[in-house]
Amino acid sequence: MFTVYALRNPKGRLYIGQTDDLDGRLAQHQAGEARWTSSRGPWQLVWTEAYGTGAEAVKRERALKSGRLNQVLRAEIEERLRRAGPSGKD
Repeated sequence: MFTVYALRNPKGRLYIGQTDDLDGRLAQHQAGEARWTSSRGPWQLVWTEAYGTGAEAVKRERALKSGRLNQVLRAEIEERLRRAGPSGKD
């Protein structure tokens, strides 16, 4: 199984990625071992989608990183966080 995910830092920046080992990848982000996220954390996992193949996950990741879908995803994440309140839980 492959996961497309979004992380958010305290400044509101989003990072979108995909992996076949979500727990391991999140640990890399938090430890500063991922190049783009290393100096911009700490990171909170705010969104995930599961896919059966790596090709599907890569296609979705690329779509979410560009254009209109990126704006839709950002709005959805902000709405979820607003509803969840300070605790971060729905």
